[in-house]
Order: sequence, then structure tokens, then C-alpha cells
Amino acid sequence: MSNNYFQVRNAMPDEFAEIGKLMIQVYSQLDGFPKETEQPQYYQMLANVGELTNKPSAELLVAVDAEERISGAVVYFGDMSQYGSDGTATNEQNAAGFRLLAVSPEARGKGIGKLLTLECIAKARQQQLEQVIIHTTKAMQTAWDMYERIGFKRSTDLDFLQGALPVYGFRLVLS
Repeated sequence: MSNNYFQVRNAMPDEFAEIGKLMIQVYSQLDGFPKETEQPQYYQMLANVGELTNKPSAELLVAVDAEERISGAVVYFGDMSQYGSDGTATNEQNAAGFRLLAVSPEARGKGIGKLLTLECIAKARQQQLEQVIIHTTKAMQTAWDMYERIGFKRSTDLDFLQGALPVYGFRLVLS
């Protein structure tokens, strides 16, 4: 999938460290999101985000510009049992999900988050799955608003606490 400026593709292993740094940069700057000292294991997972591709049906997707510079990334899970969150989401059947959507500060406002989200939805449709599951927090209000505009609906049955941080579930029913 692509727009006029960016294309989405699978990340290459030699890009994993750069993507991890991007994710740490993005998440650590979110107002109201736990800092690395508060949730070191979470930030360790961000730093090593490429390791998630070792899970069955997991893909690390990147949005790149014409010069192949990484402007955003997300992890897609074609099987929710591999999703790796707390709560009930990993029990969802006939569903895909995505986590860890991050867009570089200098690329914000260019449709990259939406492009990555739509690519995940397209992958779920290709797999003929019934729904896409995601989670977000109040600290990620821009993403939250985008998900709702795309058609995701709040699903309180998917909510959980990550430490002291409330994490809110959403689902998009594919028809």
C-alpha cells in the first residue's frame, strides 16, 4: 500500500534497531505515558521490536519515503494468540490485530499512521478474518481519533491495565 509520498513494506532485519529507537523516541515523548524508569520491560520490548517477527503470523511493517527513510512502523499480528497484550484480546478468534504504531515526529501529519493502519486492515481482509483488534491509551489521543474515523469502535471487554496505565480496546468488524 502507498500514498503519493510513502510506501508500506515489511521491515528488513538490518532496520530493526532503528525502528526500536524510533518507537522509544515516540512513546517516551507521549504526555501521560509511562516513562522508561516506570516500565523498563515495555521499553525493552520496544527496543527489540524486531524480535516480534519471530512469532507466527507477525510482521513488522514500515512506511518509507522515496529515499527509503523510515517514517513510521507498526507490528501486525495475523493471529491474535500471538498479540502479546494483557486482557482478553489474545483469546479473540478469526481476528487480526496491530500494536506499537509509531510515526516519527518530523513525519507527523502526512497520513503515515493512517497508511499503516489501512495496510493492517487490508492484510486482515486478505486473510478473510472477521475483525481487527487494537489498543490505545489516552496519551495517544491523535491515534485514538484516527482509529474512530476509520471505523474502529470502543470495546470495553478488551480493556486492561498495563501497570497503572489504563489501556483501551477497539475493534473493527470487517464485512
